[in-house]
This record gives sequence, C-alpha cells and structure tokens, in this order.
Amino acid sequence: MTQVKTEKVRIATTSLAGCFGCHMSLLDIDERILQLAELVEFHKSPVVDRKTFQERCAVGLIEGGCCNAENVETLRAFRDQCDILVSVGDCATMGGIPALRNLVPLEECLREAFLDGPSTVNPTGRPPDDPELPLLLDKVYPCHEVVRVDYHLPGCPPSADALWAALQALLTGAEPTLPYPLLKYD
Repeated sequence: MTQVKTEKVRIATTSLAGCFGCHMSLLDIDERILQLAELVEFHKSPVVDRKTFQERCAVGLIEGGCCNAENVETLRAFRDQCDILVSVGDCATMGGIPALRNLVPLEECLREAFLDGPSTVNPTGRPPDDPELPLLLDKVYPCHEVVRVDYHLPGCPPSADALWAALQALLTGAEPTLPYPLLKYD
C-alpha cells in the first residue's frame, strides 16, 4: 500500500514590538502542537528558527506593533509573502503596552530613557545613534495602520484555545469565528 503524501500548509510567524507572549500562547496549545505539526510547516518563524522567506505562505501570524523601521519592513514582507495575515494579540491589534510611548513625544521619551532617567548612566550625554539601530517611528502603530490585515485576534495574549480555534478555521478554509468564552478575559 502506498501512502499519498499531502502537502502541509506553510505558516509564518514573527514578533515585532511586543513581548513574545503570543508565541508562548501558541506553544501553550500543549499536545495539540503535535496535531498542528501534522498539518503545517512553520516556514519563517522563531518556532523553527527560519529567518527568511523561501516560499509563499498561506498564513502569517504577526504579534507586536510597529515601533521602528525594521518592524515596518518585516510587516510589509509578511503582507507580501502571506495569503492571509492575522494580527495576534493586543500589541498587533491596538499597539498594546508599547503604545504607551505614544503619550509622550519621541524626543522627550528618548531624553527620559537615555539622559534624564533616575537610574540612567550615560557618559556620552546623548541617546544611542548607532547606524545599526533601526530608526524609531514617531509612534507605535498597530499592524492594520501599516498594511492590510485580514483577521485580528485580540488578547494579551490570546488564549491557546483561541489561537487553536482560529488556526483550525484558517487551515480548513473556514472563516474564523470565535465564541465569546474564547475572547472574554475575567
């Protein structure tokens, strides 16, 4: 008896300006990760340590918002290389905790962090300006303000069950609809 090899769905994931908690929720699907591994190939993802796109992906999961030029470049590459793009977690959908920076002008934020902060030791007397550092944006942007996003999965982080339900729907070509119990946070 010969087995027919079916092609796995390619998925890409990345973290922008966030804490990596959404990737932890993905790993928190526990034994279902084995089911997921049967269905998908993690393509460009820290889950498998692949850093570049080699092929187009069916689904891209983005956690974190955009706070610098490198985040924008990464997000645009995901939009270009993924058929479906999902912003995962509050940082990706609304800016989250990193967007608290938006309450303070960038110059003032840099001054407090690198010059005037109570625990700051900075003999140069200026904020870091190494050309290797990505250029900071004027504010932190949620993903949908930079590129078109197909679906939003809220939460900080979304629960493992919410991620699992959304992925199951996307992998079967269904519209992800999450019942209230998966989205309430009491």
